[in-house]
Amino acid sequence: LKRAVFCRFPVTMLVYTGQEEGEAFTYHSNTDLISVLKKTEEQCSGIARTYSIGRSMEGRELLVIEFSNNPGEHELLEPEVKYIGNMRGNEVLGRQLLIYLAQHLCSEYLLGNERIQTLINTTRIHILPSMNPDGYELAVSGEDQRYDSWNIGRNNAQNIDLNRNFPDLTSIVYSRRRQKGYLRPIRSVNAEIQVASETYAVMKWVRSIPFVLSANFHGGDLVVSYPYDLSKHPLGHEMFCPTPDDKVFKFIAATYANAHETMSNENCVFWIFVFLWSGMQDFNYLHTNCFEVTVSVGCDRFPPEEDLAFAWHENQESLLSFMETAHRGIKGIVKDEKGNAMKGARISVRGIQHDITTAENGDYWRLLTPGIHIVSASALGYITATKTIQLPSRMKTAGRVDFVLPKSHYFAHSLWWPLFCQVNIYEAATLTYHKSEELMKLQTCHNKVHSLFQQL
Repeated sequence: LKRAVFCRFPVTMLVYTGQEEGEAFTYHSNTDLISVLKKTEEQCSGIARTYSIGRSMEGRELLVIEFSNNPGEHELLEPEVKYIGNMRGNEVLGRQLLIYLAQHLCSEYLLGNERIQTLINTTRIHILPSMNPDGYELAVSGEDQRYDSWNIGRNNAQNIDLNRNFPDLTSIVYSRRRQKGYLRPIRSVNAEIQVASETYAVMKWVRSIPFVLSANFHGGDLVVSYPYDLSKHPLGHEMFCPTPDDKVFKFIAATYANAHETMSNENCVFWIFVFLWSGMQDFNYLHTNCFEVTVSVGCDRFPPEEDLAFAWHENQESLLSFMETAHRGIKGIVKDEKGNAMKGARISVRGIQHDITTAENGDYWRLLTPGIHIVSASALGYITATKTIQLPSRMKTAGRVDFVLPKSHYFAHSLWWPLFCQVNIYEAATLTYHKSEELMKLQTCHNKVHSLFQQL
């Protein structure tokens, strides 16, 4: 597949966005960005909250604005969605679109827009307009000799490309393809790996919240792309190497593209060969339950201000429709026979070689395309429960599928524990541990499993 580039020369037009009267479509400095988000939080204090996930290399705040009918708290069965902009400092349109989106959500909610109110009342939305404020500062000033003129500010202050700075979990998945248990999310990450402060902040963020859906915004193309970034196809690196959830990724990518006035006319949903290792969208998919796509919102990385109104007009519906897809598929709660919520239970779908796990309160969300699916819930020491479900094509909300797992008293655990421990030790050894430590981990794992079954 070739890289898709579809350039247009937008026509400047006046567009009503719900922003305050007289507010212009202009670029926001880092100081302006913080001010706008704080002002939006103040105007919509009942549904909006700002919080920091960390600081950039040069100490600039990585500020997120959250929208929810109960800001600051995860609500049972309510999906969590995030948008990330300006990962590359000189790709700035996504940053502006997310600022406009935050203002739009606030103003339209207050005006009684039923669609926006429903979205915020049923979804917890997190918006990080700028992941790379240091790079943006360089791109605006244009005064850095480390870059070619077109590339100024692309990387962070350490000259690191943040989208090639996440742990490379895709290579681990390829190496585990013949190992039993490779369906499990890769929770362990090499503690010795050196990442940028911005990358580390996002990694902590995605671990702390059970995100379901995400998009990060780039420039230079007009296309929506999805994992895997890194292809290791036996016929060559330029061959398409889909994830087990390829149908789901195509669906959510098409949702954004089809609602976009220009993308909808150009077939802009692609897996793009970039041979990109350590990318953020692959990390989200393999390390967490989150499905992330990359949206490149225009050929011009730093378009003139007179084009911003038209860009918002083109992307507004896409931004809203994409967030609504977090309600597709199924959701539910996994409990034991005593009614206790089960954190970390595995949700499996037959025919899809990728599991997700339940959150702190036992709730889960599984994005799925319409059709018939066989879904199972399982946990260590419990009998697996399986249900067959049918999702109609016109169904706009997630189907409720709960599970109750009885304790198992019949496992031949003397035969079963080595498989469980081997899977985990293989994962740990691949990522973090030396050979001598593997044996100690294996023995510890065996002791814990043996103790667990003694209590059953």
